[in-house]
Order: sequence, then structure tokens, then C-alpha cells
Amino acid sequence: MKQHTRSADRRRTGRQWRRAARWHTLEGAGTVPEQRRCTADVVVDCAVYEDGCRAASLPPQEALDEARKRGGFAWIGLHQPEAVHLAEIARVFGLHPLAVEDAVQAHQRPKLERYGDTLFLVLKTIVFVEHEKLTATSEVVDTGEVMIFLGPDFVVVVRHGSAPGLARVRRALEARPEMLRHGPVAVLHAITDQVTDDYLDVADAVELDVDNLELEVFSSTHGDDAERIYQLKRELIEFKHAVFPLTRPMERLTEGADDLIDTEMRRYFRDVSDHLSHVRERLVSNSELVDGLLAANLSQLAVQQNVDMRRISAGAAILAIPTMIAGFYGMNFDHMPELRWTFGYPLVLGVTAVLSGVVYRAFRRIGWL
Repeated sequence: MKQHTRSADRRRTGRQWRRAARWHTLEGAGTVPEQRRCTADVVVDCAVYEDGCRAASLPPQEALDEARKRGGFAWIGLHQPEAVHLAEIARVFGLHPLAVEDAVQAHQRPKLERYGDTLFLVLKTIVFVEHEKLTATSEVVDTGEVMIFLGPDFVVVVRHGSAPGLARVRRALEARPEMLRHGPVAVLHAITDQVTDDYLDVADAVELDVDNLELEVFSSTHGDDAERIYQLKRELIEFKHAVFPLTRPMERLTEGADDLIDTEMRRYFRDVSDHLSHVRERLVSNSELVDGLLAANLSQLAVQQNVDMRRISAGAAILAIPTMIAGFYGMNFDHMPELRWTFGYPLVLGVTAVLSGVVYRAFRRIGWL
């Protein structure tokens, strides 16, 4: 009996596989629950900083106590944590349940909220999807999310989706101790600055797609580009959903509405806000240009249809002449002019050709052919 049970367990375990750092299980009878990751699996980095320098690398449960002992702050980076992982960290750092729920579920719009002495900022990240040529199904941008919990002596960063890793931000900031001395707010600025710079890079790449599409729409060999234009318009809308709602949170960070942001750092946030305004203006311009391309493409299609109809009408008028003459001489009457004449047939052919040629030249002159 025990041997049979162990065999069944092996069969159930065999229905699991690991992919993309997750355990997956086939659904159905005889399966085991999905194996959950431990907290260490979702922690990208956790360090304590003192006087602008990295002082120690500790587990999240110990980092906050150590930071308070040293008079510094703790910086924790998490990647796609589940509720059980973030609940444990929320208990240690005193995070608000509503903010924790948003950080677990993701799919939030950019916002800035205050819970007691903790700020909660949501950022949408944008990644440009490389493609050789824009098609009706091309994915131009891909979005992710970054949630930041900012306290007086800690900063907890949660990443979801295709959000780029923040290791480069940490390295760049660790190389600038004078910035790190400002505390957790320096981390907040570095992340928002990097996300906004990524917006600018993606805006440059999207503008290339817009320019190439504009050249094709107005080229002499253009076709029906409406589907590609509409796809690019949808991708721009997704881009705008990441950028536009972030305007108000950045204004709050520059206005000094929160005592966690000192006067010096507000100057840095104003620079980030300026970059965000620049991205917003470029998105508006590109959106208007794409709208114009769509209208121009539809107008070109209407004009092309009119040209085709005129050509068809001109061809039908030319063919009507021999059809009419052939119809007359196809009648079975005994007494018809030139019916028995030797030169009747060549004369009819000549008259048909001359009349068809005259009508053809007339249509050519007015531009219908």
C-alpha cells in the first residue's frame, strides 16, 4: 500500500514543470498544488545605506532594524511578489494594506498616495518592442509597473511585467554618495528619472515608426495602410496611458506637499517633471500626426476609387460604340444600307475605329484615362 502511494505521488509530481521561474501544474484530478516561491526568490536586492554608502546586505526582516541602528535607510527591490511575500515585508515595514493590495495585483494607473508617514507611488514603465516593419499586428510598446513604498528610513520597490531591472539605477546611485545622503527620496528620484528617460528613448523609436509610415502613406506605391495606422494609434494610446496620469503625482513631488521631500530634492523632481512634459508634448504631436495620416489614407482611398470609377466609365463608353454598331448590323432585316455593298464591312470597321479613337482622345484630354 505504501509503495502504491509513493508511485501515485511520483505521478502527480511528474505533472509539474518549472518555467520562467515559476512552478506550473497540470489541471485535473490527481494534481498537487503549485509550489510557491519563498520570500528570498522575489527579493532582487536588499541593502542598508549609511551616510551615502552601502553598509550591509541583509534579509528584509533584518534590514530595517539595522538601518535604524545605523541612522541610515534600507532599500529593498522585489520582483513580482505574491501576497504572502509582500504581507511578510508589509508587517515588518508597516505598509498600509490597501497599498500592499495594489502592489500585489498590479495593473494600476500611475498615482501618488499618502498612508501615514509612507508615500506610495505607482509608475508605468514602457519598453519599445523591436520590429523590422510595422504591420497590422505589430506590438510597438510593452508596459510594466513599478510600485515604490517610501518611508523616512526605507524604500521598497516592487516590479511587475516587463519593467526593466533597476540594478543599473542602484549602481549609478551608489556611485554618487552625495545623492544617497538625501536618504530614500534620492532612490525615488533616481527611479522616476530613469523611467522618464526610458519614455524619451521609446518616444524617439516610436517617432521613427511614425515617420516611416508617413513616407509610405504618401509614396506613389502606397496601399491600404489603414490597419497599420490604426495599430500604431492604439500603441500610442497605451503609451499615453502610462505618461499622462503621472503628471499630477510629479507636480505633487515638486510642490513640496509632502514633508518627506526636502527642498533640494524638489529641484531634481522639477527636472524630471520637465522631461515628462516634453514626452507628453511629443506624444500629443505624434497622436495628431497619426490621426492626420489616417484621414489622409482614407482620402487617398476615396480619390483612388473615384479615379478607378472614371476609368471604368471611360472604358465602358468606348466599348459602347462598337457594341451599338454591331447591334444594328446584327438585326435580321432584308433591307439595310450597305448590306450587299462590297466595301460595307471595311467601312463599318473604319467608322467604329475612328469613333472609338475620338472618344478615347476626349477622355485622355480630360484626364479620365
